[in-house]
Amino acid sequence: MGDSQDPEARLKRQRDDLRLLNQVMRHDIRNDLQLVEAYAELLDDHVDEEGESYLEVIKENTESAVGLTTTVRDLSRVMLREDVEPEGVALDRVLSQQVEEVRSSYGEAVFTVDGTIPSVKVLADEMLGSVFRNVLRNAVQHNDETLPVIDVTARVDDADQAAVVRIADNGPGVPPPQREEIFGKGEKGLDSPGAGIGLYLVRSLVEGYGGEVWVEGNEPKGAIFVIRLPLVS
Repeated sequence: MGDSQDPEARLKRQRDDLRLLNQVMRHDIRNDLQLVEAYAELLDDHVDEEGESYLEVIKENTESAVGLTTTVRDLSRVMLREDVEPEGVALDRVLSQQVEEVRSSYGEAVFTVDGTIPSVKVLADEMLGSVFRNVLRNAVQHNDETLPVIDVTARVDDADQAAVVRIADNGPGVPPPQREEIFGKGEKGLDSPGAGIGLYLVRSLVEGYGGEVWVEGNEPKGAIFVIRLPLVS
């Protein structure tokens, strides 16, 4: 029986193709985008006032595209890996690290952590950081305020033996009819490229850990992404 008719051989070939796509996205495209980023920075002193607004659009969209390559890498890892049993991951370490990394990438936004992140272990794996990173980035990228403010809180729900992380923003919010759709594989969220794939990855990972993720409205405006993760027994 030839490879074209062998399901296992075909699956292996598809996985190899996906690995190659991941490599191209991660290296070639990312390198090109970073070159665009660098030259855009060099143009700062060479454009007039009107040109500054155009240049800012180039910078913002290039930064967003670079972030998208990271999301594609993470999604590829999830699709390529064999069945993995969730294990104990330190919530405070992973969440704190992602807040700091995203904060350093978005100097125009304010990130606050309300209280102390519980020092507990949740059922997850090495991809947990991608969950928080994508939600935090989403809170900035879809924000229509001059000063985006993202507030992070985490607590332990003893009754359900779960950790609950809430990531709130002061952006436009998500209308109730869209609160389920934005996690869809093909949904582009609030009219911004890349939103759908990041939130699809978030839900895929969280549900794989036995947890839940959903969106609520914030007051007076904005959205709250709630991530509930089971604690290690």
